[in-house]
Amino acid sequence: MPDDAKPAVAARLGALAPPDTTVGYLLRVSRPRFWLYLAGPALVGAVFATRETAALFTPLTVALALYFLVPANVFLYGINDIFDADVDAENPKKAEKEVRYRGDRAVLAAVLAGGALGLAFFPALPTEAVVAMVAFLVLATEYSAPPLRFKTVPFFDSLSNGLYVLPGVVAYATVAGSFPPALAVAGAWLWTMAMHTFSAIPDIEPDRAAGIQTTATVLGERRTYAYCGAVWAAAAAVFALVHPLWGGLLAVYPVFTAGVALTDVSVDRAYWWFPVLNTVVGALLTMGGLWRIVYAT
Repeated sequence: MPDDAKPAVAARLGALAPPDTTVGYLLRVSRPRFWLYLAGPALVGAVFATRETAALFTPLTVALALYFLVPANVFLYGINDIFDADVDAENPKKAEKEVRYRGDRAVLAAVLAGGALGLAFFPALPTEAVVAMVAFLVLATEYSAPPLRFKTVPFFDSLSNGLYVLPGVVAYATVAGSFPPALAVAGAWLWTMAMHTFSAIPDIEPDRAAGIQTTATVLGERRTYAYCGAVWAAAAAVFALVHPLWGGLLAVYPVFTAGVALTDVSVDRAYWWFPVLNTVVGALLTMGGLWRIVYAT
């Protein structure tokens, strides 16, 4: 997003729901820029699970898409903000682009409601989708919450972010009645690992100041770039085994990483380009899946 467009976007968001209102505060807790990080995989999973357009628009698939668009994000990021209140006190990102947890009961209530909504799908889901939903709810909780708190365990913080793949597994299993191909899940899991670790680079100094250890704080900025590039390259290689075009599409990420690492582009700025990049890549994947459906019919 261009820098001069950000004030206009912020102004529209503020006009819609000011941050000093409960709705506006919860909206910002849910990270609107990242809504598609959960909803996007669900859409891609549903598209590649079928060759019939009718299967994409059942009440259950639409309900799942809506759940992963907002309530699941409130659940995931609300838990993060509750258990990171002390850490976020030193993080300037919370003052500029997000919000700090204020101890509001509304956040706790919204988190509990988000978890309950996930559980409410169980009776309508096939066993494979239930397994994936359980895995999502557990990882979304334990990424930030004790006793495991994966986000403070180097390399497990990266590995546990495969949770972003699980909405796609839920949707695929719901439509197809079976798990998606293992290689597709593995490639997507690797992608999320690199995405998470890259996003932790801007937080290296605040995390160190707060005494938090992450993959990025252990490796340092330069080696974290190398880690992200290598993992993204592995993701592209695995996806290429599923379909060569997928591998070529995912190859943009290690190239992007090298571009940031080898130039004077600020990582704090580059990080906020990812919602656009990821949306474009996800849209191309989805259109490829839709083309497959149309061609099959």
